[in-house]
Amino acid sequence: MTCEIVLVRHAESVPPSPGKPDDPDRPLTTAGVAAAELLAPELAAMNPTAVVSSPYRRAVATVEPAARLAGLEVTTSWELREWDSGLEPTPDYAVHYARSWADPDFARTGAESLRQLTARAIAAVERLAEQHAGGVALVGSHGTFVSRLLAGITPGIDWPFSRDMPMPAIHRLRWPPGS
Repeated sequence: MTCEIVLVRHAESVPPSPGKPDDPDRPLTTAGVAAAELLAPELAAMNPTAVVSSPYRRAVATVEPAARLAGLEVTTSWELREWDSGLEPTPDYAVHYARSWADPDFARTGAESLRQLTARAIAAVERLAEQHAGGVALVGSHGTFVSRLLAGITPGIDWPFSRDMPMPAIHRLRWPPGS
């Protein structure tokens, strides 16, 4: 049995602070909150049977208005969190991300490679699809997570795709792929 997976990259969030690790508690900006509210009716109209999110505040805040409209609770899953790049926020992050996309096996000390993230993302979505077979799972997550999941199942997903993904963004999949 298939499951429709609706991937939602979070809305605009407060930028990370240089010199500090990416903060899971970073909120949405005022524009991000407004975008999540505007998106809620569209997402609720997809008739989700479950709303699951990364535990990061910005991801939960993006899907929570849709969950409320659908009469559902947001549950969180650590597996849906953003890529653990091992990088502190820096203005030249794009150079580091491009390097990682060029060599998906590259991992900074104590961090996750993009290939490892792809495997984690696919495994997480496979579990959600099994748990919600025949339903629609609305999944709140992050740009690199979504991009690497898509890269694992769709040729041609690359660093420019990930870099240019809007906030928020929606990607609808039938799982398993090809079903």
